Amino acid sequence: MDERQIYIFFNLLSIGYRSLLLLKNEFGSLSNAIKANEHDLLKIKGIRKNTVNNIIEKRDSSILDKELALCKKSGCRIITIEDSEYPEQLKEISLPPLVLYVKGELMNEDKNAIAMIGTRRPSQYGKKIMRKLSYDLAEQGVTIISGLAKGLDSCAHNSALEANGRTIAVLGSGLECLYPRENKKLARIIEQSGAVISEFPLETSPYRSNFPIRNRIISGLSLGTIVVEAAVKSGSLITAGFALEQNRTVFAVPGNIDSPYSEGTNNLIKQGAVIANNAEAVFREIPYLKRINKGGNEKIAHKINFSEKEKTIIDLVSKQIIHIDKILDKTEFTAPELTVLLLSLEMKNVVKQLSGKYYTLQPQIIEL
Repeated sequence: MDERQIYIFFNLLSIGYRSLLLLKNEFGSLSNAIKANEHDLLKIKGIRKNTVNNIIEKRDSSILDKELALCKKSGCRIITIEDSEYPEQLKEISLPPLVLYVKGELMNEDKNAIAMIGTRRPSQYGKKIMRKLSYDLAEQGVTIISGLAKGLDSCAHNSALEANGRTIAVLGSGLECLYPRENKKLARIIEQSGAVISEFPLETSPYRSNFPIRNRIISGLSLGTIVVEAAVKSGSLITAGFALEQNRTVFAVPGNIDSPYSEGTNNLIKQGAVIANNAEAVFREIPYLKRINKGGNEKIAHKINFSEKEKTIIDLVSKQIIHIDKILDKTEFTAPELTVLLLSLEMKNVVKQLSGKYYTLQPQIIEL
């Protein structure tokens, strides 16, 4: 194994950043550590016996090869903490993940990010506020980070996509065990305009204990965290706690004092969280959060970059109202691939689906 593969191997064994540093400091390199005998490994203060047993037992096994093969098959990439693509802001937290499994693309502009989180059972008020805040921030060039959960997380991702912005979903499971299942289609669309990521090995189930662990990544990727609606005991407040530990700004949306799902956010405000009543309040509080003018209310401009596949579809749809089967006939796309591309363009407000699976260009789209 080279050092990059050792990071992936240690992650498969659930060996974290703190243990990795102990091993690196003791042996000088991870390559030396992985070859060390049981006696030398057990001498290290802070390394548990079961961790040592795991390393000894698994280092000559095929678990790494199987994971790498599955990764290739599923079309995802693995970024280690030593890779140039690894987000700089995430390196700054106390326990950064050793690796990130990625579908889609992480970009340098994603450091200009805000986390948007809230309850899985929002009120109409919560949905309205989440949609507006997420849309307005994404429209001005802010990447929206959330957890792909039901409720407000889904609202955040969808609104960012509607604004033709970037969004990143952080999972509490492996990418091959996406949870919740009903958001599988949304995840595929996010891959086209951002990324779906996880630190967990590909086939990790969505165990309850995984979600507090992943929450540190949601806040760690972001310059600030906005909690829209949350009960007193909720994962959203755990994320807010991580944000405070990471010296990031915490925002909260004030809510109905009679609603249990506003109790958590109202308490955050009492404790000093910044009130997020609009996007302007976020930019004012974080002056180094960049604002990019995307042309007012115009959804798509000629400057926007589309993939070659998207351009092919736009070209066909711009000429006439066209049935999905006709698009398949005129292109080399598979039916599932075309479905994902059309959904992505719908979310970007470029094309519109008519009855009978016919598609047309949105009337406000200017020449591409």
